[in-house]
Amino acid sequence: MSTTAVTPLTTEDAELLVAAARRAAEDAGVTVSVTVLDAGGHLLAFRRDDQAVLISGETSTRKAYTALQLNTPTADLVDAVQPGGPFHTLPTALDRPLLFIAGGIPVHRDGRLIGAIGVGGGAPEQDHGFATTAVQALA
Repeated sequence: MSTTAVTPLTTEDAELLVAAARRAAEDAGVTVSVTVLDAGGHLLAFRRDDQAVLISGETSTRKAYTALQLNTPTADLVDAVQPGGPFHTLPTALDRPLLFIAGGIPVHRDGRLIGAIGVGGGAPEQDHGFATTAVQALA
């Protein structure tokens, strides 16, 4: 069985994602933190502005990790963690806590998961938009 190689998420890709999310946030007048992880969950790029809420760095990282682990935008997972939802007990079942707030987006290339971006600091819907804009800039 042969497999087709997919170019992994590079540092240059990660820097482009951070820059695009930052520009989108600045255009909206919002200060955010941005985290980009590779497919293995390793930090490739990170940005936190001194004016951002301190916790936004941890928030962006957990959003990226959640999107990566579940290969789904975090905005699509909010209802799944409600009591009775399919992921209700999942956050306590993993070593690293997940965060089910909009702003985490998986990054794909040629249909394969190669990493994730997380944005924190704005309203969840804004963060989702900033992350989406960044992923679209990479395409």
